[in-house]
Amino acid sequence: MSDFLLLFVSAAFVNNVVLVRYLGQCPFLGVSNRLDTAIGMSMAVVFVITLASAVTWNVQHYILNPYGLGYLQTIAFILVIATLVQLVEMFLQKSVPALYRALGIFLPLITTNCAVMGVAVLNIQNDYTFVETLVFAFASSIGYGVALVLMTGIRERLNTAPVLSNLTGTPAALITACMLALAFMGFAGMVQ
Repeated sequence: MSDFLLLFVSAAFVNNVVLVRYLGQCPFLGVSNRLDTAIGMSMAVVFVITLASAVTWNVQHYILNPYGLGYLQTIAFILVIATLVQLVEMFLQKSVPALYRALGIFLPLITTNCAVMGVAVLNIQNDYTFVETLVFAFASSIGYGVALVLMTGIRERLNTAPVLSNLTGTPAALITACMLALAFMGFAGMVQ
């Protein structure tokens, strides 16, 4: 149990997928303007990363490895991720149309979000068991969501603060992301 807790803390905070590994920057910077949109994107990312990691682990261990098709890993993983994102998109369009409209172009961009692919590949590279894969994927996506919500809170505050005109918009977002990354790197002494 303590190994899973250590893996969870390590994946969510110490090696945060967006702030430390620098994966998934496009939706991270694009959706972090409004809290409701950021929370919706976080939930979608949690679902997609966790489910995609579970499916890709099985594809790797039960299809690609036994038949010597490891060279097809990238293609197989992209197909799995694209299918899952389409399912999430259809679900949100029917169930939560307001969130679907608010996420806009960033919802289909989860397909090309390198954080999803990165977590799936890291599970295979680290030779995690299926349960470890689920813990790592869930923790990584929770870490992504925490970083996204923190970034959104700071950006909402910056919108009401006096900021130099040269630094409004993207420059302020990048500086904020940099400061958040430095803060998350402070967790590095906790777990390796």
